[in-house]
Amino acid sequence: MKNFKLLIAILLFCLNINAQENIKWLGFEEAIKLNKKNPKPILIDVYTDWCGYCKKMDLNTYSNKTIGDYINKNFYAVKLDGEGKKDILFNEHTFKYQKEGRRGYNQLAATLMDGKLSYPTTLFLTEKEELLDRIPGYLDTETMEKVLVYFSEKIYETKKWGEFDKDFKSNL
Repeated sequence: MKNFKLLIAILLFCLNINAQENIKWLGFEEAIKLNKKNPKPILIDVYTDWCGYCKKMDLNTYSNKTIGDYINKNFYAVKLDGEGKKDILFNEHTFKYQKEGRRGYNQLAATLMDGKLSYPTTLFLTEKEELLDRIPGYLDTETMEKVLVYFSEKIYETKKWGEFDKDFKSNL
């Protein structure tokens, strides 16, 4: 029984690594630096180590080849630990880890999420590094595909989400 549990743990770990390899994840500061040279929108996956739905998104959504290829082509993709302890410099301000309760949070994550610390949350920044939208909760592949197209092709400038959603044709 112990061997079986160990095998399952190793399998889940390997699947999670596979999901991570599909997308070229960057650190926040690295994405900002690259964006200065070659501007494109930034997708930020705000997660925590203990979040089950964060792991589910890695395994089911981000591991999808079509989703991964689309993200790599159209966005700088950032993994941001909402409880990360590493200082992050952005817009000449240093965001730090804020100890609160048993855990704490990263001030940048809290700022971008407007203080609503819900995991996972997917954030979109423009090429000018301005917040476009924050989408809390688990996104399956079908929803993620729509959201990616909506923001990368700037459809939000001409159509409301409901109108876009109704007419969307999937490539999955």
